[in-house]
Amino acid sequence: MAVKQDPQPHQVIKVGIADKSPLMRTALRTLLSEDGRFEVACTCKNAEDFLRKAGTVEMAVAITGWVIAPGDARFILDHLQPRPGAPRIIVYSGIESETVPAHVLAHGGAAFISKNEEPDYLLDTIAEVARGRMVFPYLDVSRINANPLATLTKRELEILSSLAAGRTNKEIAAEKGVSANTVKYHIRNLFEKLGVSNRGQAIALYLKA
Repeated sequence: MAVKQDPQPHQVIKVGIADKSPLMRTALRTLLSEDGRFEVACTCKNAEDFLRKAGTVEMAVAITGWVIAPGDARFILDHLQPRPGAPRIIVYSGIESETVPAHVLAHGGAAFISKNEEPDYLLDTIAEVARGRMVFPYLDVSRINANPLATLTKRELEILSSLAAGRTNKEIAAEKGVSANTVKYHIRNLFEKLGVSNRGQAIALYLKA
């Protein structure tokens, strides 16, 4: 696992890019490459590719779109949380909704930036996030604190995210290197914490919360 280091003054900030759009990946790579503060560490077309790269490629910050296979940026955020030294995540999206920035914050993201903002704002935000800052539009924090998913452990949240992405128990077990019984144990616990009786209800709550 590549360990992320907080950048020192004048140190180049290594940035990962994950977006479903080839045009957006190219545009972000060009934008970052033209600013001496940054170096592009990797570009990825889906969440799984990014998560693989995040385990081997050094990066301090990563930019991802909100809608990205196999679901949305929560898949990236939930699967990075248990990893020590994971890059800080900025979600860069054209979706105009109060819900999405709240999801990003609740799932451990460092910033939410609208694609309607000027490019310089995105670049300055990357630099701020690399220094440990968080950047969000105004949010009702009380709603985030009331999120039922807050009762889940990191592993339970990670498995719930995989369920929401359409993974079977067998696929999750293979992905995590654990037994199917271990996955069932975690699923049973998260059902109890969320007050649901099946995966359909759990996934609906996950997507709504």
